[in-house]
Amino acid sequence: QVPLVDTAGGPVQAGGSVRLSCVFEYAYLCMAWFRQAPGKEREGVASIFSRGGTTDYADDVKGRFTISQDNAKKTLYLHMNNLKPEDTATYYCVAKGYCAGVQCGCELRIPGYPTLVPGTQVTVSS
Repeated sequence: QVPLVDTAGGPVQAGGSVRLSCVFEYAYLCMAWFRQAPGKEREGVASIFSRGGTTDYADDVKGRFTISQDNAKKTLYLHMNNLKPEDTATYYCVAKGYCAGVQCGCELRIPGYPTLVPGTQVTVSS
């Protein structure tokens, strides 16, 4: 399933804030945001377990980014504060079931999050 990213990132100055959102057609147990900067591998940014709200963050966004959800609207959010130029990347919202093979959980390190989905560009200028 391809989620709809309904809030474009766009350009922003360092120190600024952006909120990304995307809508899923179905409710998923695990939802996450990944990003990929030019010349770099895709990396997990934040994930959330939809039942209970347990979250997981990449170390370099802890304290600055917040992932949240609206289950009724099947919507996932990423609130990004105090943005830095190194946050410049294409951001992807993805979702999966709770288990991928024998590995279960919503943490970013657990495999199973899709890779081929549309993203939205966030560009942070210094």
